[in-house]
Formats: sequence, C-alpha cells, structure tokens
Amino acid sequence: MNNTWIVTGNAGETNLDRILICLVSPFFIKTNKGVLTMKYETLAKDIIRNVGGQENVNSLTHCITRLRFKLKDESKANTEVLKNMDGIVTVVKSGGQYQVVIGNHVPEVYADVTAIGGFQAGSSEVASDEKVSLFNRFIDTISGVFTPTLGVLSATGMIKGLTALLLALGLLAKTSGTYEILNALGDCLFYFFPIFLGYTSAKKFNANIFLGMAIGASLVYPTFSTITASGKPLYTLFSGTIFESPVYITFLGIPVILMSYASTVIPIIISTYVGSKIENFFKKVIPSVIRTFLVPFFTLLVIVPLALIVIGPLSTWAGQLLGAATLFVYNLSPIIEGIIMGAFWQVFVIFGLHWGLVPIAMNNLAVLKFDPILAATLGASFAQTGVVLAILLKTKNVKLRSLSIPAVISGIFGVTEPAIYGITLPRKKPFILSCIAAAVGGGIIGAMGTKGYIIGGLGIFAIPSYISPAGMDSGFYGAVIGILVSFVLGFLLMFFGGFKDDEVKEAKKDSTAGAAKGEVLVKQETVISPLKGEVKSLSEVTDEAFSTGALGKGIAIEPSEGKVISPVDGVLTSLFSSGHAIGITSDHGVEVLIHVGKDTVKLKGKHFYPKVKQGDAVKKGQLLMEFDMEAIKEAGYVLTTPVIVANTANYLDVIETEKKSIGYQEDLLTVVV
Repeated sequence: MNNTWIVTGNAGETNLDRILICLVSPFFIKTNKGVLTMKYETLAKDIIRNVGGQENVNSLTHCITRLRFKLKDESKANTEVLKNMDGIVTVVKSGGQYQVVIGNHVPEVYADVTAIGGFQAGSSEVASDEKVSLFNRFIDTISGVFTPTLGVLSATGMIKGLTALLLALGLLAKTSGTYEILNALGDCLFYFFPIFLGYTSAKKFNANIFLGMAIGASLVYPTFSTITASGKPLYTLFSGTIFESPVYITFLGIPVILMSYASTVIPIIISTYVGSKIENFFKKVIPSVIRTFLVPFFTLLVIVPLALIVIGPLSTWAGQLLGAATLFVYNLSPIIEGIIMGAFWQVFVIFGLHWGLVPIAMNNLAVLKFDPILAATLGASFAQTGVVLAILLKTKNVKLRSLSIPAVISGIFGVTEPAIYGITLPRKKPFILSCIAAAVGGGIIGAMGTKGYIIGGLGIFAIPSYISPAGMDSGFYGAVIGILVSFVLGFLLMFFGGFKDDEVKEAKKDSTAGAAKGEVLVKQETVISPLKGEVKSLSEVTDEAFSTGALGKGIAIEPSEGKVISPVDGVLTSLFSSGHAIGITSDHGVEVLIHVGKDTVKLKGKHFYPKVKQGDAVKKGQLLMEFDMEAIKEAGYVLTTPVIVANTANYLDVIETEKKSIGYQEDLLTVVV
C-alpha cells in the first residue's frame, strides 16, 4: 500500500528523531494520509537523553509546570545542559525528585516524553539501590499521591467557589435545582476523595489500583453514615476521654468505630500502604493459576476490616490532633504566621517543601471544615506577578520583555514558575522583593482571620475559596486586600527600588561582517562514509520514504562488510532497540541517519550488535555497530543502506559523492551551510 509520508514539527526543531520515530517506533500516530508526529518530540528526546536515558529513570509524573523524575543516579543527568535548553525554564532537585520545569504546556511535553521513552503514564517507581532520606521519601510519596488529582481537584473547587459566590451575591437560591447540581459537582471529588486517593496511592505503592479504590469506597460506604444517624449505639468506648466513641456495629465480635471518612486523606493513604503489603504477601503464597481473583479476595477480606477497626480510627484521631495543633499555632499569632507563610511560600515551592503542608491543609478542611495555613500564602503569586510587571515596564531588553509578558499572564492565574525561574530568582533582588511583598500581604490576611473553606483554583480563581459558608465576612475581604497589597507593593518595590536592566547585547554575525567587506562566506561540513561498499542513488532504494527524498537528501550504500562507523564527530542521539537504525547529530548540528536495510526493524535486533549506546559522544571513524550480513540476507531482507541528512531543509544543499564504490572514512556527503 502506498503512503504519503508527512513529517511535521515545530519551526527550528531537528528532524532526525522525528524521522526515526516514524520509521521504527510504535510511538507515532498514523492517519490515512501518512504519519503525524508529536508536537514536542525533539524536546522530549533531549530531556530523556540528558536525564541519563530511559535506563536511568525510575518513575515520571508531572504537576502544573514540572516534569518530576525519580532517577536512579542523579549524577548521570546533565543538569546545566537542561537548564540552558530551549523549552526548559530550569531544573530543581528536591524531595528526592529531579524536577524539570517546563511551563504551562507541561502536559503535552509529558505525553511525548512518556511515549518516546516508553514510560507508563504516572509510572510506578521501580527498585533502586539509592539511599533516600526519610523526609525526601515523605515528600516524594505525598507529591506522588496528590499530584495526579490537582487538576480536577482545582476544577471542582473552582465550581464550588463559583457556587458560593453566586449564593453570597443572591444570584442563586439554596432551594434551586441549579444550586443542588452545582453544589454536587463541586463536592463530588472532595467528598469521595478516599476513592480517588485510593487509586493514586495504589499506583504509588505498586498495588492493584482497583484494590486501592475498593478500600476508599468501603470507607465512604453510605450505609455506615445511615447507621450512625438513625441507630442506637451498642455501647461506648473510651468514655470520658477525648477519644470517646460510640459503637454501633461489630465485626466478628470486634467493635467497629464508625467515623465519617468523607474528604479525609490520612486514613486511605495509610490503609492503601498497608494493603499493598498484604497484597504482596498473598501474591507470594497463592499459586499463579488462581492468583488473579484470590489475591484481591483475601487482600480485601483482611485490609477493609483492618481499615475500619484500627487504621481508620487511629489515623482520624491523629488527623484531629494535627488539626488542633495547627490551629493552636495559628491562634498564637495569626499575623506572625501569615508573615512567615507569605514570605517563605515561594521558597517552599522552589524546593518542593510545600507538599509537606498540602496534606495538613486538606486534613484541616476535613477535620476543622476550614484551613488557615494556605490562606496566608494567597498573596505570594500576586507579589511575584507585581514584581514581574514592573520589570516588564522598565526593561529595554527585548528577550527579558518577551519572557515577562507570559510570566505576568500565568502569574495572575497562580502559575509562577515561569516568573520565578525565568526572571526573578536568577536576578535575586526581584525575588527577595516579591517575598517581602508577600510577607506583608500574608500578615494582613492573618490579621483579618482569613480562612480557606475549599481547595479551589489558583491565582484569581482562588478568591471564591475564601467565602465563608455564612457569606462574605472579614476573612474574605482580608483575602482580597492581601492580594491587592501584595501585588501593588511588589510592583512599587521593584519599579522604584533601583531596577537594573539586563545588558542589551547586539550579536555580531559573521555573515553580516563578511557582507560588509564584500566577501561571500560559505561554510560546509563533510560527512564521511559509515560503510564500505557500492554507492547507489537514493532513487534506487525500494523504500519510498527514502527514494522520494521526503526524509532528506543523501545517498545509499550496498554494504560489502557488516560494520558501521561514525560519519561525523557528534552525539549518538538515536539508537533504537532493534539496532538497525542509528541517528547522529554532529557537533555543528548536521543530523545524519543511517538505516541498515529495508524493513529490518522486523528482526527486532536479531543479527545487529551495537557497540555504543544512545547519548554517547562519538568520533569520526569510531565503530558504532556490527551486523551479520549473511544471516540478514538469509532471513529475506535486502541490505541497501540509506545515509541521509535528516535536517536537509536547514542547509543550502547536500552534495553526494560521484564515486561508484567507497571505503570507510572516504568523503560521502558535503553539507553546504
């Protein structure tokens, strides 16, 4: 069947990896018109290579702006290369994670990285010998459990906040059907949060995800709340203490303390963790032939009663104590708490330490029905945005201005990583000024008694989250005032605080200088032959993708020896597991593709013996691969090997040799710049 091959991508992107993916990888999309490649494939390939390759990745997730890698060995990652790469804001190493900050389009980059790298979406961590501190493990676990829920959690929170706003303004009545539906939509995720966290916790702890969901569902099973509402207790445990608990039912004679687990976070996480250990035990002792249904059968029989009888009550009491302790600290001085949280929140975010506070806030919402902790941080993103807006108005540097415009826009909506990493933190003073402005706003928020009542959106979308169930009180107005003060103060401090603009440097191009002298500057790079054999025109290749020149200009060689050497000095950017195709990017940017034979990908690496690995720096003449010519021919495959320049469009021309036969290291192609 004839196909039209369409290879697309971003302007300025390289073509080598794109072409290799189309030819040999399962990770591309075919349409009836040919091949449609991924949007950020080149960036994805560069990221994978510079974090140490697929083999160095234990797990990969993402949040609003960051790819969060768990690497086997962080020393193998090229951090400085990544930091200076187009499309990457910066790199942060914190909480046991290697975080590549991308920006608002991180979900699209994440999709391409997982596809090209062969990672599972939200991949579970594999075993590693690396020693990780207890604190880093805690941060990694919390972020891994909560990160996948953030998008929908924010969305439902925004709906809940919008409903509260409409109710407070008198535009909606509590008795209306519209209110009931919007309220249900806003409440649905947080009310049934144990089910969702059962899913994410199970993935994090490498357990059956449906077991995790079943544990969560059992905790919020509606009949239990009906029993406590209408029934009479059999007896009461721990009478006269803060743990006094009525008992309505028993399990095998053991008292079950029924509690409300709706919206809770601690009981399900601990229960799923314990459940994962129980599941692993049964996997070891139950024969594989009946493991599929007996492992979950016995696991649920053990963990659900254990969760309801022991884990749930104990973790709930622990959560209540945590909430009480948080409230105690807050009540000592809401102003000081607000100043501290406002000043250091952006620092916490940089190092990922904010994940230690997120479960506390969620626990407060479940136990206290409000949270004063995260409320104090509300002004931080607006302080950052105000500072960047001042920079935008003051700077004459075109590049800094181009960075500031999207940073201001995303900052208004609560996403400040582009502002922090791209603008304020590298310049130090703007970052410090934003922290000062956020501290003042946090102090005002604390003084006004502002509290959050839902986990809502970010930035301006977070404002309705601070509307009390009783309506717009002083706390709500404190949130608005805190935001405005943080924003305005950040702007003024930066605008009148001795702003020092980036030096504007005009690059002098060689071509411009040469033209001024009346010279004609022509640069070229020579690609030597990677094989020995008979030279053929690309038009003689039976694969239309090559013969039509659609994948780039070049030449073909009928090899007489079964080895391939490097045609340029550069980096081995692509080497698929099948071994038959090699992609090299020269030190000057020429992308050379060597494709041994036609349809040899079907051999799945058989008869191909690579001598290097992806990401290696290679020199001209270095042996890259050997292959068994006779065995490949006996298997029914031709060995005609195209050697092409994949990014031909970037150059004036690619000139082929006129030789009919060629040896190793003889000039094969001349790339004219």
